[in-house]
Amino acid sequence: MKELWALLRRFVPPYKKYFILNVVFNILSSLLTLFSFAVIIPILEMLFQMKEGHYVYMSLSDGSLKDVVINNFYYFTQVAVENWGPSVTLAGLGLLLVFMTGLKVGTAFLSSYFIIPMRMGIARDLRNHVYDKIVTLPIGYFTNEHKGDVMARMSGDVSEIENSIMQSLDMLFKNPVMILVCLIMMVAISWQLTIFVMILLPISGLIMGRVGRRLKRASFETQNQWGLLLSYIEETLGGLRIIKAFNAEDKMRNRFHDGTEKFAQMSTAVARRTALAHPMSEFLGTLTIAIVLWFGGTLIISGSSSITAPSFIYYMVIFYSMINPAKDLSRAMYSIQRGLASIDRVDKILGAVNNITDPEKPKHIERLKGEVIYDDVTFSYNGEIQVAKNVSFAIRPGETVALVGQSGSGKSTLADLLPRFYDVQSGRITIDGVDVRDLKVHDLRSFMGNVNQEAILFNDSFYNNITFGVKNATREEVERAARIANAHEFIMASEKGYDTCIGDRGCRLSGGQRQRVSIARAILKNPPILILDEATSALDSESELLVQQALERLMENRTTLVIAHRLSTIKNATCICVMHEGRIVEKGTHDELLALNGYYTKLVHMQQLGSTAKDGN
Repeated sequence: MKELWALLRRFVPPYKKYFILNVVFNILSSLLTLFSFAVIIPILEMLFQMKEGHYVYMSLSDGSLKDVVINNFYYFTQVAVENWGPSVTLAGLGLLLVFMTGLKVGTAFLSSYFIIPMRMGIARDLRNHVYDKIVTLPIGYFTNEHKGDVMARMSGDVSEIENSIMQSLDMLFKNPVMILVCLIMMVAISWQLTIFVMILLPISGLIMGRVGRRLKRASFETQNQWGLLLSYIEETLGGLRIIKAFNAEDKMRNRFHDGTEKFAQMSTAVARRTALAHPMSEFLGTLTIAIVLWFGGTLIISGSSSITAPSFIYYMVIFYSMINPAKDLSRAMYSIQRGLASIDRVDKILGAVNNITDPEKPKHIERLKGEVIYDDVTFSYNGEIQVAKNVSFAIRPGETVALVGQSGSGKSTLADLLPRFYDVQSGRITIDGVDVRDLKVHDLRSFMGNVNQEAILFNDSFYNNITFGVKNATREEVERAARIANAHEFIMASEKGYDTCIGDRGCRLSGGQRQRVSIARAILKNPPILILDEATSALDSESELLVQQALERLMENRTTLVIAHRLSTIKNATCICVMHEGRIVEKGTHDELLALNGYYTKLVHMQQLGSTAKDGN
């Protein structure tokens, strides 16, 4: 339960006024429950003519508060019988019982009324916290996690917490108050019976608790399986073209069916255990009542107790009133056990450590010149295989440095190290002589514009995609950026122009159009440092020429790091670094590298052969 209290300590404080009002009305509801049932005793005594004697009015100075209240209640009942007769008095007591019950249910409603905003608010805050954590975690975190499982924790697990825990808050706060008040009254009526009850109840609690602990473990495994299923769905949607191209529908279908079968079996076991909660609590409650009836009746029959038959009936009514909250509490604990399994999974995200953090005493660059230096940089994703090995090169202000090489040589990794998507293992990267780890992450990334090989767009309008991350951009500035990126014409040809929604990940656009929109986004940001990760690889020849010209105009007087696939696009780079197995094996201009007749020359010849083969086809 420590996870539950930790959750409540984190999220309840903003709603403490609702919590206090809930507790106050719970206490009032519990007290009114006892007082309304207390009216039953004189009704029973009058019906069975069990109470005899003459009562006189007492003041507080004549006895204890309890004695004065009981005596005066009987005094006014006696006066009513003398003035209006037993029948009218019974009717009056019945109306008093109805009135007290009305107050009781009214305060019970108010207790629930005030906890609902707290319950909904905590669920909302939890979702916000999980999302906020997701967007702040480093990219490296998600390389080790299934996206589907992260989505399951964000959606299914948070919903499970809301349904199983938040909906149980009312029972969690109300029932203990009711149980405590009932116990106090039961002790006041008969301490012998209450001691006997206190021996029986923990036995029932232990039985329920053992089943609940098993439920938490089963729920945790079920939620993990649901995350795996979402991963299958995400992979299927992302790779549908390849699945169909390789006739792998049956393989994917069988994998998913096996997963759903396992999930159904796990869910069935959890549902059966959950369904067991009410019958078990009902049976144990009835068994406890039967035992108490036997024990209390024995005390009355033997005359070894001062409790009377009407008082015993009142005692049983109070005890039954306590049994129902106890059963509700047991059901709530069952439900909470399911939610605790989800809390464990959500806490894996909330508790994840972000190693890409701001320094304690960050440095500032007042006037950015744009000099970038990679100084003996080494990096590994898993701590074993080095993707970059002792890499050193410099990009002077306004220069363009291109990284080329075969796939897997470490080009994109080096580009990801500059904005601190990952941190270097050894060596350092500096901007104007300042280590990037000594700058605030936000400030560092504000210097840069990125255009990636895969155009990352959002299910929004052209306008909002181009202005993404840029505040207060005017329509004229957006159109200018789109014209430079050769995107204005096809945008205006769309249904609503710049207000047209481009679909999920830009699915309504061609690959070249998606890339030109992402280039327009970088152009609008107008950053002093550019990172172009194979930015023109998805464009056709005509668009590539137009966009390359636009990029060349954009790169003027800007520090640019280019990851190049098509070598024809980086002939004019200030310096070309040839990567091979994580190292820079050649460095120089296009002509200088050709003169070396080494790795770069082989890459050029391979591309020329590829182009010739395409032309031949």
